[in-house]
Amino acid sequence: MLIQTEQLTKQYGRKRALDEITLTIDPGQIVAVLGPNGAGKTTLLRCLSGMSQANSGRILFDNEVFARDRLDLRTRYHFVPDFPFAVPEWTILQHIGMVLRTYGADEPGIEERVIELLEDFEILTHIEVTIGKLSRGQTYKAALVALMAADPEVWILDEPFASGMDPHGIAAFRRHTRDAAKRGRTVLYSTQLLELAESFSDRVCIISDGKVHAFDPMSHLRNQSDVADGQVLEELFERLREVQE
Repeated sequence: MLIQTEQLTKQYGRKRALDEITLTIDPGQIVAVLGPNGAGKTTLLRCLSGMSQANSGRILFDNEVFARDRLDLRTRYHFVPDFPFAVPEWTILQHIGMVLRTYGADEPGIEERVIELLEDFEILTHIEVTIGKLSRGQTYKAALVALMAADPEVWILDEPFASGMDPHGIAAFRRHTRDAAKRGRTVLYSTQLLELAESFSDRVCIISDGKVHAFDPMSHLRNQSDVADGQVLEELFERLREVQE
């Protein structure tokens, strides 16, 4: 799915959390949304997911204007916040079943895919445990399994690497996300971990004070930098800090 924003603006009182953001995100990319605390990262993801409504500007999915009541467009993406939405009294299986029904993905054969994902994220033995009794990391894994089993065109994730998942869960997330991008899925995620974003992302979007200061492929940023791999984004942030000061 092609994602576009045109002068997207979100205001809280006098503060502009998003200030006329204009972006074009092609299908099949993993895009990291980076920036300091309060920069507007989560606000951008929430607007794209329909969880929050912009004050002005437009969002287009495949050249169609997105509105919160466009259920046909909303079922083409899935948003996982930093604390996933889940009913505490439901089991993992009940939660996954609800997501699959919402996306029309509860078709014959999906059971095998769900079991495979549960095994990969090491929560198969917890399927009858209620969400409210899981750790934060286990809850996030359950949300990821539901997302990956439904497999919508766009995956939107807020701080997946700060979700409390163990290293095995993070590795499984990275592996399945890269496979999804190869299938043409678009993945947008926010993070504060620059070195990880540098190694994992196809493109980065750097936001500060509600404005986009960079929106470039990682390959381009590496070619423009003379620092070692793993330090390219750190250098870019340092230059941005110096300009702002």
